[in-house]
Amino acid sequence: MRTTQLIGGLASAVLLVAAPAAGVVTKQNSNQSATAPTERAGAGTQKSGADGIRTVTRTTARDEDVVGALKNITRGTAWKKTGTLDLAFETFHPQGLEVTEDRIYLSSVEILEPTVRYPSPIEGYDRSPGKGIGHLFVLDRQGNLLKDIVLGEGNSYHPGGIDVDDEKVWVPVAEYRPNSHAIIYSIDRDSLAVTKEFEEDDHVGGIVHDRASNKLVGNTWGSRRFFEWTTKGREVDRWLNPDHMLDYQDCEYAGEGHAICSGVTGLPAQPGAVTGYELGGLALVSLKTGQLEHEVPVQLWSTAGHVITRNPVDLDAVGSHVTLFAAPDDGEEIAGTQLFTYEADVTPLK
Repeated sequence: MRTTQLIGGLASAVLLVAAPAAGVVTKQNSNQSATAPTERAGAGTQKSGADGIRTVTRTTARDEDVVGALKNITRGTAWKKTGTLDLAFETFHPQGLEVTEDRIYLSSVEILEPTVRYPSPIEGYDRSPGKGIGHLFVLDRQGNLLKDIVLGEGNSYHPGGIDVDDEKVWVPVAEYRPNSHAIIYSIDRDSLAVTKEFEEDDHVGGIVHDRASNKLVGNTWGSRRFFEWTTKGREVDRWLNPDHMLDYQDCEYAGEGHAICSGVTGLPAQPGAVTGYELGGLALVSLKTGQLEHEVPVQLWSTAGHVITRNPVDLDAVGSHVTLFAAPDDGEEIAGTQLFTYEADVTPLK
């Protein structure tokens, strides 16, 4: 039996941290460089507005609960906002979030130089590489920053969605452009030691450790393709994503050979509207067949006006009770990065 840290004082949790689209510029620090992985000690404080954090015991039934609950979430699900936690350190452009029994892991990219689109492709690339720094922030249960682990090499500085198993945190760090290159790292949960596991000649924007098969599944830019590898990087399979409604920003293991994916699609403004629309949603994907088993739009919004599935999601459930934590906003936006807590009860679809 394991215990899991929850935010907002809830009995079950979905943890969702969202990140913006490519090309967002965040605060610069010219003294940092995206080189070999390093660790930096950090300190942070929990701002007002949180309901507190407590520990909840989970049983092995959790995976079944998550898969079953997600299948019953609909457009009509009544979500109730039950908490807000402000993060009091520079979060930059958050990408992935996972909560364990004693820590919170948040991946993020710090943009030093934004990418620039080429008039026509150059050597197969549609834009310049840009410059940046990849971060894996390690927090305690109160949201205090314990470690800032810098990840990446050369042009690969963009961490994606992350997954956590009993021993490791899995983090892909890719170039900030499609059809490029990525490095897959694992971080030991006890020592925080970083291991460069393997590299992939494509952008990998998220990764899931399938505990049922002990394989890794990663998604490309916009989640148009999926790869399946051994944990040491030997490719086993690849397939096209049958889902064209959402670009998955983050996927996490959900048990029973499934992944929960969250995402967003930027739609153009309708006639007469000033700005476009962020269509957000959740999807349940079978890692066995590669097929979409359930999908639902999400219509919840952040302080800065973003849909809360703008980037990473971590979903949890106890029975039919679902909790959602979301952090859709960047550190430089109006209220900084906030972790929002939502709860809902779902009933079987008929």
